Amino acid sequence: MKTSRRTFLISTIGVASSLALSRQAFADAPKVAESDPTAQALGYKEDASKVDKAKFAKYAPGQDCGNCSFYQGKASDPYAPCPMFAGKQVAAKGWCSAYNKKA
Repeated sequence: MKTSRRTFLISTIGVASSLALSRQAFADAPKVAESDPTAQALGYKEDASKVDKAKFAKYAPGQDCGNCSFYQGKASDPYAPCPMFAGKQVAAKGWCSAYNKKA
């Protein structure tokens, strides 16, 4: 099967548009509030340095969402989606009890 240059260009533009739109959708997703019921259940803090170490003994300095395996962005992104908080973004400097260090 032979693909024309026109078909290739149209397909490439379609894929590029889809990627751009999906990235925009993530950027518009709401941020998780510490008052959110799921956030409270997981002990989410937007600033990991404010984690109650007595209540969450699992927390260790240096742990934050940006270096968690669930964080769906680059470590340099200030906010990114997390599957623990469906459809919402967490702070890269945040922390919750579901923290799992990236391999």
